[in-house]
Amino acid sequence: MAESDFIEVPESTIDQATQEKLDALIREEEGDSNTYRGVLGIFLTLVAVGMSLFHLYAAYSIVPTQELRTIHVSLVLFLVYLSFPLAARFRNRLMWWDVLCALAAIFVAYYILAGGEDLMDRNTAPSTTDVAVGVMFIVLILEALRRTNGLILLSVTILFILYALYGNYLPAPWTHKGYGIDRLVGYMYLTLEGIFGTAVDVSATLIILFTIFGAFLQFTGAGKFFIDFSFAAMGGKSSGVGRTIVMSSFLLGGPSGSGVATTVTVGSVAAPMLEKVGYDRDAAGGLLAAGGLGAIISPPVLGAAAFLIADFLKISYLDVLLMATIPTILFYLGLFVMVEIDVRKYGMKHIHFASVESAWSLTKKYWFHFFSLISIVVFMLYGFSPIMSVFWATVVSAASSMLRRDTAIIPWDLLTGKLPFISGLYNSGLTKALASGTTGVLAIAVTCAGAGLIVGTVTLTGLGLKFSSIVIEYAGGSLMLTTIFTALVVWVVGLAVPVTASYIICAVIAAPALINLGVPAFAAHMFIFYYAVLSEVSPPTALSPFAAAAICKGDPYKTTMQTWKYVAPAILVPFMFVLDKSGTSLLLMGSIPALAQADWLQIGWISFTAIAGVICLAGGLQGWFIEKTNLFERMVMVAAGVALAYPSNMADVVGFAGFAVVLVTQWLRHVRLARAAN
Repeated sequence: MAESDFIEVPESTIDQATQEKLDALIREEEGDSNTYRGVLGIFLTLVAVGMSLFHLYAAYSIVPTQELRTIHVSLVLFLVYLSFPLAARFRNRLMWWDVLCALAAIFVAYYILAGGEDLMDRNTAPSTTDVAVGVMFIVLILEALRRTNGLILLSVTILFILYALYGNYLPAPWTHKGYGIDRLVGYMYLTLEGIFGTAVDVSATLIILFTIFGAFLQFTGAGKFFIDFSFAAMGGKSSGVGRTIVMSSFLLGGPSGSGVATTVTVGSVAAPMLEKVGYDRDAAGGLLAAGGLGAIISPPVLGAAAFLIADFLKISYLDVLLMATIPTILFYLGLFVMVEIDVRKYGMKHIHFASVESAWSLTKKYWFHFFSLISIVVFMLYGFSPIMSVFWATVVSAASSMLRRDTAIIPWDLLTGKLPFISGLYNSGLTKALASGTTGVLAIAVTCAGAGLIVGTVTLTGLGLKFSSIVIEYAGGSLMLTTIFTALVVWVVGLAVPVTASYIICAVIAAPALINLGVPAFAAHMFIFYYAVLSEVSPPTALSPFAAAAICKGDPYKTTMQTWKYVAPAILVPFMFVLDKSGTSLLLMGSIPALAQADWLQIGWISFTAIAGVICLAGGLQGWFIEKTNLFERMVMVAAGVALAYPSNMADVVGFAGFAVVLVTQWLRHVRLARAAN
């Protein structure tokens, strides 16, 4: 192994061409929005700030449910039509039809709010005007879906609507009685079961508040601090760069919940270091993307779909965080093991990061960023609701940032009168964070509104129960086959749509199959959530690996395969909490009250076998462990890892036996090679 080396930690090493590729990928995830300057730019910024302030007010005060959801969707549509062009050739040009559609969205809100309860009572027999406004509203949502998410999700949503209208022409078991346009439209926008259902409820409360919270962390410098802290804490060893990526991805991903954003932020700094210590381009990109993927399953925020789990299951968001704890630990354990094996596999050299302060020095200066990160959980443990917890965590983040001049979200010079008040406030981190909180949620909010059309169709037609019975029938009643079929369904859906949409669709059509075979509802939904996350590493929507490939100058598809290799040890974990009731121990029994009666020995044993399984799979997939493995050892390690991932005593015995055999053969080879070297 080469001698130790000192390298500088660069701020960013992304050239112009690469930055353009990354911007394109980010636009693909968040939507290809316009960039306006002047009066129009100021207007949109102020509207976005106003929307964030409204939702912060709604978190603290009481806004009736129907009003909150209606205003939320209408403001989202208003901003989408003014911010996202009809086509690429109209980018950065506000057209008359954009203004017309934006005003139509405001009109729909007025119509619904002015109609009040009388309008809602007409949902089964809407008037001609009700139907006309409803059709216009649905068309506005569909076009907003196209502008922000592309044609695939739009096509899926339209297919569900067509199924509701013309399902009576399909053969059994898919057929239903069919619904007229008036009944469908009335159900979709005059009740809380369609557009204004669970998905929009979560978007209007939790998702936008957590997005605002993440923006506050970004504009108070928390992101830069987490990266610097990770380099300081993990630097100095051969695996330091890899460990740094894993740790900084976790710290950044926790509050952001975005795989692409985490990948780009960490990769822009760490990519040249990965190359310097010995990673090839595709492996480096794979590790970056895998770390970014962890952002979607990492507490305290997770991805947007996690908020939907809480609402679907009618449980506390703290319970969802609890369920995610051990699987998240296993995910990052798998990455850490893969990184340690990389040291031997690539013959890496020791490095030291020359331009980073010590971890202790950074902590003394910016300790409050850690408190901002955990404050949400602290507030929930004190009994605050998730909505109030994120509200007060945002307040804490803003207030604590004022402790230092370089992190202050409101510049000290503004408070002391050294800056003009109006322009200083407009250009402050506070305004930018509030605006970013709204703009960052637009694509997700439109997805949730579109998902309301899908969920409404499934509820109205009974498609979920039909699909469940079909899956169980094909599986012959086998839980193992049903689980595999469900995973494949989620994976296929995830190929085409983002994580949030993938989870919503599969939660209503696939989860009932698992639940009908005795899987606890919380385990079934967590299983679907984790496999929905695969959409981040599954072409054609493999945005995180593609972004990592652009940064590392690697091949996008080879990088995607490397990402699969890095995340594979943890991908089997969801099977552990579905195939056997004892496996639900990994989810800490599904709720905080249940922990009081939990069998902690069982939780410890299942967690231990899961850890051993992750380590086995890591070694088998890497082709290295103590030394390079031969084909027999690789096969045994993979088989042992799969066996340990299956929660049964016999499988555990087989798994540990296989692991022990490989450990013995590896150790004997290591001793022989060491003697030969001497």
